[in-house]
Amino acid sequence: MNSPILQLLVLAGIAIFLVLRLRSVLGTREGFEKPPASVSKGQSDQRRDFEVIDGGPDHDIIDHVPENSPAARALADMKRAEPSFGVSDFLSGARGAYEMILMGFERGEIESLKGFLDEDVYETFADVVAQREEQGLTIEAEFVGVRELSLADATFDEATRRGEIVVRYVGELTSVVKNAEGEVIEGSSTAIKRQKDVWTFARTMGSDDPNWQLVATDE
Repeated sequence: MNSPILQLLVLAGIAIFLVLRLRSVLGTREGFEKPPASVSKGQSDQRRDFEVIDGGPDHDIIDHVPENSPAARALADMKRAEPSFGVSDFLSGARGAYEMILMGFERGEIESLKGFLDEDVYETFADVVAQREEQGLTIEAEFVGVRELSLADATFDEATRRGEIVVRYVGELTSVVKNAEGEVIEGSSTAIKRQKDVWTFARTMGSDDPNWQLVATDE
């Protein structure tokens, strides 16, 4: 066989071997990559609820409530209504608000809390404080700290732009109740008691007033 022809056959065989070898390692690809599977408008909107700029989930939401839950969707709606709103920032403020409001109520100093309480909640607190004063009772309380804090639920009304967030607390404090004679009738200044509260805060998202108001209390 002619030497040039033999060389061509050898080179062709080597080329075929290399092609097959590359296919076994890299796999095959036909044409362009297929586009992502299409999603419905509802699915697309839902995905955008929990995605940040880089396309990942919004951990500011899903670190506190289950992904795709009603509460998560409500928090995402709040963020769209007010882009500067942050769930972690809210919870940090809610921690401070708990001490401020709880201690103000325990000590009967609720006038300064009026801007942070819904009218009905304020009146309820004021009635309790008035009843204590009528009975000659005073409370000496010291706040120890928030042992547990979690976001329990959230809702958002698109028509009114009103957002509500439910926070579950476990607080620790010392509390002593004294009668008109100064005698201790309940509690201890050294024994730390644990108190559980479920508070609901509300605010119109996007409004100029940055303060959330306490609108409901429960245990």
